[in-house]
Amino acid sequence: MIKDSKIILVGDGAVGSSFAYASTILGIGRQLGIIDLNEDKAEGDAMDLSDALSFTKPKEIFKADYSDCKDAEVVVITAGAPQKPGETRLDLVGKNLKIFKDMIGKIKDSGFEGIYVVASNPVDILTYATWKYSGAPAEKVIGSGTSLDTSRFKKEIASLIGIDPRSVDAFILGEHGDTEFPVWSHTNVGGLPIYEWVANHSEVDEMALLDTFEKVRNAAYEIINKKGATFYGIGMALARLVESIINDENSVYSTSSYLDGEYGEKDIFIGVPSVIGKEGVKWVIDVPLTDTEKERMKKSADTLRKVMVDSGLVEDKN
Repeated sequence: MIKDSKIILVGDGAVGSSFAYASTILGIGRQLGIIDLNEDKAEGDAMDLSDALSFTKPKEIFKADYSDCKDAEVVVITAGAPQKPGETRLDLVGKNLKIFKDMIGKIKDSGFEGIYVVASNPVDILTYATWKYSGAPAEKVIGSGTSLDTSRFKKEIASLIGIDPRSVDAFILGEHGDTEFPVWSHTNVGGLPIYEWVANHSEVDEMALLDTFEKVRNAAYEIINKKGATFYGIGMALARLVESIINDENSVYSTSSYLDGEYGEKDIFIGVPSVIGKEGVKWVIDVPLTDTEKERMKKSADTLRKVMVDSGLVEDKN
């Protein structure tokens, strides 16, 4: 029996602890269990977070083990080798597949039947691995995908044109990595297509607008070079994804979701707009793309598929 609003976090590093903090501040869930190889760190964070509860909402926060996953509603996975300066997210595949096979096996053995939310990189590939190793229905396995990239994209556009980021409707699709791409054809502000906004506002530099995507794509590398890791943004993104699941919000985020024909792709997890609710991914929104955007989606999917084949995660079907 799944226990309503019980969350288990696996991995209490910078990303995991940022998620734990964000979910506590936002009052998400009634139980939060923290699993980490460093048990003292997990217990210390549980104690520290619990000290904030009189300012937020009631919640039981505790150091957990894998048996605690049994009746959880959501398991959030941030464990794995971190991305180092100079490394791409895809460089992490070999290290993290080994970690995931063991970790997902332990979660599955607990009897867990809830929803997996994966943030470890390379997130698209590790989300696929979670699905494969767990045997869970595809809709119950969700990667953070390009949700953070999309947030960065909205922020950059909003900053340039002087608008609240929440009023910008835009998406980054594809791999959470170097082959991701912006969907300019469906970017709008208050319902007005971005190209019409630019035409009506001569003070907006069109080239600067196009450059916003380059800032998004390079943001993680820049942050990693400056402070060693990125964790606040993704921590909040994970908190909102989990909140959408627990509260059955049917909110739309650009998550790493399973495709079965959408966007012309099959048997792959990749960043696409998805409706997130109590059952996980309720449906993938198959946004009509331009020919150029279709080519970019195919390139992104092919890049991920090649890495999965090379790593032995899937068989080469060619």
